[in-house]
Amino acid sequence: MLLIKNGRVIDPKTGLDRVTDVLVEGKKIVRIADAIDVPEAEVIDARGLVVAPGLIDIHVHFREPGQTHKEDIHTGALAAAAGGFTTVVMMANTNPTISDVETLTEVLESAAKEAIHIKTNATVTKNFDGKTLTDFEALLAAGAVGFSDDGIPLEDTGVVREAFKKAKALDVVVALHEEDPQLNGILGLNEHIAKHHFGCGGARGVAEYSMVARDVMIAYEVQNKFHVQHLSKAESVKVVAFAQSLGAKVTAEVAPQHFSKTEDLLLEKGANAKMNPPLRLESDRLAVIEGLKSGVISVIATDHAPHHADEKAVSDVTQAPSGMTGLETSLSLGLTHLVEAGHLSLSELLAKMTVNPAELYGFDAGYLAENGPADIVIFSDNEDRIISEHFHSKAANSPFIGDKLKGVVKYTICNGKLVYQA
Repeated sequence: MLLIKNGRVIDPKTGLDRVTDVLVEGKKIVRIADAIDVPEAEVIDARGLVVAPGLIDIHVHFREPGQTHKEDIHTGALAAAAGGFTTVVMMANTNPTISDVETLTEVLESAAKEAIHIKTNATVTKNFDGKTLTDFEALLAAGAVGFSDDGIPLEDTGVVREAFKKAKALDVVVALHEEDPQLNGILGLNEHIAKHHFGCGGARGVAEYSMVARDVMIAYEVQNKFHVQHLSKAESVKVVAFAQSLGAKVTAEVAPQHFSKTEDLLLEKGANAKMNPPLRLESDRLAVIEGLKSGVISVIATDHAPHHADEKAVSDVTQAPSGMTGLETSLSLGLTHLVEAGHLSLSELLAKMTVNPAELYGFDAGYLAENGPADIVIFSDNEDRIISEHFHSKAANSPFIGDKLKGVVKYTICNGKLVYQA
């Protein structure tokens, strides 16, 4: 048994927020009460610390199979645990893509060896061809939790509608990356900084919000569960809000980088600050924060996208791959730029990193309750830390290295077992 004593226990699902004790036996929480005394239990003194549900990230890239020089499922799991995450959902843009039962089974067998819960999407279209739907039924039966062609937007509206209709029939989430390639220039560079500093055409806002508008309206007509990935534009937030007001079953996520920084970070940190969609303007950053405050954006997801150092270390930033590691900085960015900045309460932040993503996918996770899962993160919410280049991930392509942020994960517990200790 494991006894967590004297922590500030926060459960966003029920609104619990008080100093108390938590007793874990096996894979379950068996008691939440004051002054629990079990002499034989292993004790964690959580005095002055926050005890919360294990964090959930529904958007990670673990690069296995085919790109394991960047990351693999094992190192991804280590990075997740170090960041306080006990459940993650992988994207399917591997090599080969997770488009068939054989590849899916291989990935899930590798994931099952890890100490945290690792789930995965399958692709919407076969090998990202943008035309031919995968066998949704067979992939769901084999263990996929949803469908996404993340990284490659779906250009064909007929394919989108067909996928949405199939997803509705199966009551499953489709999550899409919304950047119309026909409207974009060089990816990863916001159009403003691309023009004024790099002298090229960049990733245009209209490429994002026009595609969001198209797909939320198709989702409104079909009435399926549609999740918009990593919003970055003010207009996108308004479009999602409009669709939700009509009754569309549309949800949205934002990545921590998009509520934390702007395109100016590219000039300071170079290729490590290049990502899709790109860092935008201050007006966009504030707009996504308003979307989080209003509930239009219900999920924070990292888009953890590790790359090898050599791939990022190119002289021309326009040639570098897009993406950044995110699992080990996500909670701190939320604590610093949302909670300390006065935009969200601690419980509101945690809801967007626990119960909300769990409910979207129907996971039995993201909450603290007696007889509930013993997936727990214990952290200091006020302690400062300097982000080091030494990550548990294989990769260190973070533009936040050197920054002072709030929050230190002390312990991560999954299935009742300690999987990370600072």
